[in-house]
Amino acid sequence: QLPALTRFVIGVSDAVAHRWYYVLGSIIVIVILLRLWRQTRSGRYLLDKFKLKTPIFGTLFSKTAIARLSRTLGTLLNSGVPMLQALNIVRDTSGNTVVARAIQHVHDSVKEGESVSLPMEASGVFPAMVVSMVDVGEETGALPDMLLRIADNYDDEVDTAVEGLTSIIEPIMIILLALIIGTIVIAMFIPLISIITQMPQ
Repeated sequence: QLPALTRFVIGVSDAVAHRWYYVLGSIIVIVILLRLWRQTRSGRYLLDKFKLKTPIFGTLFSKTAIARLSRTLGTLLNSGVPMLQALNIVRDTSGNTVVARAIQHVHDSVKEGESVSLPMEASGVFPAMVVSMVDVGEETGALPDMLLRIADNYDDEVDTAVEGLTSIIEPIMIILLALIIGTIVIAMFIPLISIITQMPQ
């Protein structure tokens, strides 16, 4: 009997070569189901939350969202737009339902007379540094300028992160390709080694 690894590789090869329509059909069905799920409120929220929590890329998504909302809110406030109206605009243009819910919480709290920084901190979405800078901006009466400074800082961090990811993508692809080829080679040689070791001396 062939080793499990060899049977697995042969099975995958057979599926791709002779049952490719099943593989293609399964991929299409999965993509369609994910798209339909993405259109539901719970699905959109869970996927957006997953994007923010994924290793490596989650930090990039989070920093991009914070940079966008900080710049939008700072620009609106500098233009004389009232805080509550500005928060509504930021919520609708955030591009992420997790961030949008956090902004809605900030909006509701500010409407009740609270500061901006306290509900931001309670949401758990915003880093401590952002909350601290917003708090300082509120106390000094320079919140719009502080928000724009946050946006500039996070834009720089996003650019740095993108450059770092670009530099490691190629090595990661090479490692993955080597693992795939190595697995195939090992799967093909295990039966040969087994036969050779069982041959009479």
